[in-house]
Amino acid sequence: MAFRFDCLHCDTATHARVGVLHTDHGAIETPVFMPVGTVGTVKTVLQQQLWADLQVRIILGNTYHLYLRPGIDVLRQAGGLHRFIHWDGALLTDSGGYQVFSLAKIRKITEDGVWFQSHIDGSRHFFSPQLVMDIQRAIGADIVMAFDECAPYPCTHAYARTSVQLTHRWLDACWKHFQPENEYGYTQTLFPIVQGSVYPDLRKWSAEYVAAKDAGGYAIGGLSVGEPETQMYEMTALVNEVLPKHKPRYLMGVGTPWNILESIALGVDMFDCVMPTRNGRNGMLFTWQGIINIRNKKWATDFSPIDAQTTGPVSSYYTRAYLRHLFVAQEITGLQIATLHNLSFYLQLVKEAREHILQGDFAAWKQQIIPQLKTRL
Repeated sequence: MAFRFDCLHCDTATHARVGVLHTDHGAIETPVFMPVGTVGTVKTVLQQQLWADLQVRIILGNTYHLYLRPGIDVLRQAGGLHRFIHWDGALLTDSGGYQVFSLAKIRKITEDGVWFQSHIDGSRHFFSPQLVMDIQRAIGADIVMAFDECAPYPCTHAYARTSVQLTHRWLDACWKHFQPENEYGYTQTLFPIVQGSVYPDLRKWSAEYVAAKDAGGYAIGGLSVGEPETQMYEMTALVNEVLPKHKPRYLMGVGTPWNILESIALGVDMFDCVMPTRNGRNGMLFTWQGIINIRNKKWATDFSPIDAQTTGPVSSYYTRAYLRHLFVAQEITGLQIATLHNLSFYLQLVKEAREHILQGDFAAWKQQIIPQLKTRL
């Protein structure tokens, strides 16, 4: 089937909306938070837990990491990433542009692509827009990203403009090379990425350029890389004024619970971020009452649930005292419980946002809940 987005309801007080993404691996309700499974796994969590316990229907993989390990030959022999990791839901792959950006000291950008060194063994590799399309075709994701340059923050207007121009040329090359059906018989859709740093004229120009491609959806990249939150919101709002209203918008790598709610209000449909998993493994828990550092001694004799308001397999089952004990004892089970809790919270957050959009009180609910979510307990 062809990728499709149905926008079902728009909020009257904000730009928030409710929709459904249709893929060859099922339907996904939006707004949606997509857990990050960079190398083919959401760290510490089994695919069975994601599917059955958390009701996740789409996860991410990363082109750069999967290309290096296990390698494209292995994935082809397995029949694609879906079969390799035994995942029946949808997959989205990041093109690797952000990872190349993060390797600033060991990469060289050229007109044709990027030379970089592997973070694993130092070996040299080259990514061109065409190769990135081929790699994502071999991975077999339902949604794939165009190759882009993620400009650093801060950077000059001149640098950002040159970067946007290069990203647009790479997009043209990706668009020309892309094939909508991969070698496993699944339909893929290509999302262009809007860049432009924090410069309104460049963001508007980039949004107009990618919108002309009439793609299945559009990604907003290069934000949440160090700029103030206010600028992130300003750029997101500006871009969403330009991007087609009937297509999904994906804000890449964002972010905190309040970032997500504010961005939903600006018209974003799709989110991913390592924050719930990475921060969870470091003992930071997101709850409806606020943020908990579970390592703090104050939780040593707190026998209340981790968060009674969060649905999911662990949040009401285990106590804060027990989870703190696991972290202090350096037991791996603690990392898993914290990750499952944080993912449960994020998934419930976007589900409740969806419900409040449908009820017509999303704006009031958002304003009421955000100060609470930011509280340090």
